[in-house]
Amino acid sequence: MRHSQLKAFHFVAKHGGFSRAAEALFLTQPAISEQVRKLEQDHDLLLFQRERKRVTLTPDGEQLYRYTKQYFEIEGQIEDYLSETKAVVDGELRIIADSAYHMTAFLGPFQKKNPNVTITVRSGNSEEILEELRAYNAEIGVVGSLSPGKDMDVLSLGSTEIVAFAAQGVLLASKPTLSLEELSNLPLIFRETGSKTRQKLEDEAKKHGITLKPAIVAEGREAIRELVASGAGIGFVSQAEYGHDDRLRQIKLKGINLQMGESIISLSQRREVKIIRAFTEFAQRTLEENPAND
Repeated sequence: MRHSQLKAFHFVAKHGGFSRAAEALFLTQPAISEQVRKLEQDHDLLLFQRERKRVTLTPDGEQLYRYTKQYFEIEGQIEDYLSETKAVVDGELRIIADSAYHMTAFLGPFQKKNPNVTITVRSGNSEEILEELRAYNAEIGVVGSLSPGKDMDVLSLGSTEIVAFAAQGVLLASKPTLSLEELSNLPLIFRETGSKTRQKLEDEAKKHGITLKPAIVAEGREAIRELVASGAGIGFVSQAEYGHDDRLRQIKLKGINLQMGESIISLSQRREVKIIRAFTEFAQRTLEENPAND
């Protein structure tokens, strides 16, 4: 097994094709193809399914790619360690969050301080966030759980109460509060399975012998907000994420006090990755300097 063979394989998997891998490595496509062919031949493995101009990873290829992502990241850490005089933080910081709201205090100032960093933010529920971090498909996650797992570093952002919300003038407009029993007789709009907010509500209702059955299940908070605004039903969100929308009104949950904690998390074994370390240290300092954000 040669480093050049692993690198050729890794870049084909990463970029989704031999020609794009060749461009990224400043090599010819035949050179890349030969390195991958030798790797497959020497170890009697089929790493890619080749169909016309399209290549996809085989199960063996998927497994090897999981390892090479870690391998080449460690190689990058070694390079950083050997060139500590390079103070500039650069590269791509991929963030996956259950709500981008919780990152607003950090992203602008961090990017201003580190202009060579490209930040991408996408949404996902708690289960998806953990899966993506563990698969090295994101560097930072934001989840509604203070205990995401022993393999994660956690920075708490505090917690706020879970509230219901409905469209103005729709569904018991005069009621400022709703009990779990009352909710069970109303059209509810839940996020997909894997949402921490949904799980907390369903678990609490179960303790009281009540079943909360959604009328609509939608993916993502924005979809929930638009459905509720249309008058389709009642949604749920943490107080910190409620924001301001003239189309909606907030409703307190009567007889219960469900708190939703939010945390910035990252994979413990990646804590020395320069861009991850820079962001988590920046977030920690920001929270310490602005305790109101905690």
